[in-house]
Amino acid sequence: MKFPYGISDFEKIISKGYFYCDRTHMIPMIEDAGESILFLRPRRFGKTFLLSMLETYYDIKRKDAFDKIFGHLNIGENPTELHNQYFILKFDFSCVDSSGTVQEIKKSLYNHVNSRIKGFIKYYNEYLSTPTDISDDALVSIDALLSTIQLTENAVYLLIDEYDNFANELMMSKKQLSEDHEKKDFYTTFVSKDGPLKTIFKAIKSGTGSKGFDRTFITGVSPVVLSDITSGYNIAKNRYQDHRFNNLCGFTEQEIKDCLAIIVEQCGLDEKDCELAFQMTKTYYNGYKFSLKAKEYVYNPTLSLYFFEEFQDNCEFPREMLDDNLAV
Repeated sequence: MKFPYGISDFEKIISKGYFYCDRTHMIPMIEDAGESILFLRPRRFGKTFLLSMLETYYDIKRKDAFDKIFGHLNIGENPTELHNQYFILKFDFSCVDSSGTVQEIKKSLYNHVNSRIKGFIKYYNEYLSTPTDISDDALVSIDALLSTIQLTENAVYLLIDEYDNFANELMMSKKQLSEDHEKKDFYTTFVSKDGPLKTIFKAIKSGTGSKGFDRTFITGVSPVVLSDITSGYNIAKNRYQDHRFNNLCGFTEQEIKDCLAIIVEQCGLDEKDCELAFQMTKTYYNGYKFSLKAKEYVYNPTLSLYFFEEFQDNCEFPREMLDDNLAV
């Protein structure tokens, strides 16, 4: 088996035949869950891969490749009407540099937004009838993009990955402004009143609609930042504790056992080694239930893939059970 350790590109994983546990049957449920969704999971839990799946499924430019990518998957048998009907705009706020002054961090945030908008315009150029003026002010750029989109027949599906990444770093750093700024810290400056992060979300909120940001899916690790933004973006439905989405990311216990059974057979090991391997993953990695109503545990996919790969390559359990790439 080929394990996609460190790979978050959905199309690549499918086309190259990597190990994949199908979650496409949950796409209709995501559509029914709301037009703006907040979905939280711990670090390295497959959130970026989830967004890549949504991007591939809804991207209007990949319409001709739908059968090739999704035809053999669950959703391929009965796709929703919205498949390949959207322009995709994706922000990844883990790319924002949280070091430096407030103005430098704001510039990094604005540069990221502008860079993604420029990439969007280049990628969808054939669908856009008018040019979009990109300003140094990302808020102006967002407004200009929305004006361009309103002249087309399709809306935007906005994907925001790691929405709270750099903000959490600011929160943890507890960096303070100078005394003449009423001793406000960097984090508060970004999320309160007319702070840069809050105003970005206000611009997104104002652009919500069938001729703008028709759907939005936001991932992160904590609801704190969005709560502190308050009215800046108070339209997202929190689905991270919804039992129906418990295994949207990660592997179930049965999926872990099934994969271990294949490795044990390939290595010519005893059947009892399969149960021993599972007990080791359960002991070291534990499982998560993200809802009180959840009926099954799910396991961190990065840790699981690390174990699978090491076990398959050496036909013995890894000496180091914890993956260094998950170190905080």
